[in-house]
Amino acid sequence: MDYSQMGLIIGLTLTLGATVLHLARGTPWRPTEDISQDVLEHRAKSVPETDFPEPMNRSIGGGGAVAAVGGEAGAELEGGEGESEAASGPGDIPEDEIEYYEVEWVKEGETIEVANNEPLLDQGEDQGWDLPYACREGSCVSCSAKISGDANELIEHDNQQMLDENEMGEGYVLTCVGYPRGEFSIETNEAP
Repeated sequence: MDYSQMGLIIGLTLTLGATVLHLARGTPWRPTEDISQDVLEHRAKSVPETDFPEPMNRSIGGGGAVAAVGGEAGAELEGGEGESEAASGPGDIPEDEIEYYEVEWVKEGETIEVANNEPLLDQGEDQGWDLPYACREGSCVSCSAKISGDANELIEHDNQQMLDENEMGEGYVLTCVGYPRGEFSIETNEAP
């Protein structure tokens, strides 16, 4: 037997072996069991409870618990002994003093009437728009937007901590804590 015949036999053997392996039925694929709920329940049992409010952040899981500030322990939130006028903000405007402004939302392609007692982010979400945000407290710039005009004159921010006077003068606002005080157009997802 010479090398060419031996090579032919080896080649045929390998081809036949590959064909048999290809046609043979192996172990079928089965999806693994979803254990995510079991893991979450186990984690919930093992992590101690805290008094911290759940963050209002959709990227973390959303929530709505807000810590009560001010007042004596056990005082009622509405009209309790510990309530002070200093705690009122732009969202606390009496019903008979609410004003409405026409605001053009450039990227959303609509002009809507917005109230001066509700943040721009909330009013945009009421329209069904998926607007960017993270902290909802004015502590980041995830919800930043740019308006046509001076934000110092057209927007009242409720405790924003990220924008300086120059940036607001250029029209940058934080929609999560920005309350309208005039008519303007707004481009969401614009950061200084």
